[in-house]
Amino acid sequence: MSGAGRPEYTVDAQGLTLGVVATRWNAEVVEPMLERALAAAEQCKVAETTVVRVAGAVEIPVVAQELARTHDAVVALGAVIRGDTPHFDYVCQSFTHGLTEVALRTEVPVGNGVLTCDTLEQARDRAGLPDSKEDKGWEAAVAALDTALVLRKLRDARGQRDGRPRPTTT
Repeated sequence: MSGAGRPEYTVDAQGLTLGVVATRWNAEVVEPMLERALAAAEQCKVAETTVVRVAGAVEIPVVAQELARTHDAVVALGAVIRGDTPHFDYVCQSFTHGLTEVALRTEVPVGNGVLTCDTLEQARDRAGLPDSKEDKGWEAAVAALDTALVLRKLRDARGQRDGRPRPTTT
């Protein structure tokens, strides 16, 4: 099982806003991940969380991009389970590339909590269920918030916030 060496932590994200986009496909796995991401946001003291639903993984990036316009961090949640055709590979490549593009173009961190598994059992093992070995909803939320705080600190250090120069007073 992957996940060895992952840190277990929370951050103080007081004042930050979080957008979450979650798929309707594979609800048995995605719903617990969403609950865990929201629990992480609450524990990290996020000021406001917005949840938006989409059909499947391919639809996530465009909605994540819209959320990035009005939120400090975004989390993408879903589960893509391998089938008998190459469709799995195309879907995974599409949403992964899309999420990376969103983060780079908007300069807003996007936590990737979309599982890409060979079986439903593998997805359950990562969904943050009571008997799961991993908790990807929680991890994606904390990673996105942590990165938002890092970006805020870097921008503050150079006199910028949200990628725009700060006004100066004389």
